[in-house]
Amino acid sequence: MIKHIVMWKLKDPAEAGRFRDELLACRDIVPGMREFEVATCREGLEANMDVLLYSVFEDKAALDAYQVHPRHKQAGVLLGQLRESRTVLDYEI
Repeated sequence: MIKHIVMWKLKDPAEAGRFRDELLACRDIVPGMREFEVATCREGLEANMDVLLYSVFEDKAALDAYQVHPRHKQAGVLLGQLRESRTVLDYEI
């Protein structure tokens, strides 16, 4: 199993809902995607990033398929315009 964790700092934190919705449109787009959770920062809770994606893939092949899927690529265009920075960690369990 591969966990794929990504966090973004947005140019405008008010765009977090739009960003979240675009990510959620990528849920279940490839076989082997086991979990897909998107979270946004909330007032009163500690955060130094605005959006987080926590996802789990059956194997590296499933993650690779997700990375090149046309819907994921389409989302990346919009998300790239909204983000200030991106941090990612993939690891095997």
